[in-house]
Amino acid sequence: MNPALQGLLIGFAVAAFLLGAEYLLLKKNRDDRAKRLKRPQDFDSTERGRIATMLRFCILVPVGFAIGFWVIWG
Repeated sequence: MNPALQGLLIGFAVAAFLLGAEYLLLKKNRDDRAKRLKRPQDFDSTERGRIATMLRFCILVPVGFAIGFWVIWG
């Protein structure tokens, strides 16, 4: 398999894991805060910003992995 393609696929897996883990951690914090303050379960602006930042970062991760694999093993 082409090293760049392999890096791209591994990068997608890493990005999906990072995005999923960040979302689950923020969801847990949201649920705990809502239970403690007796409010509806809504993400605040900081949490929405963190999700958006992780999403933008995760778009770049597969490209970075593809370039890295191509440079090292290509």
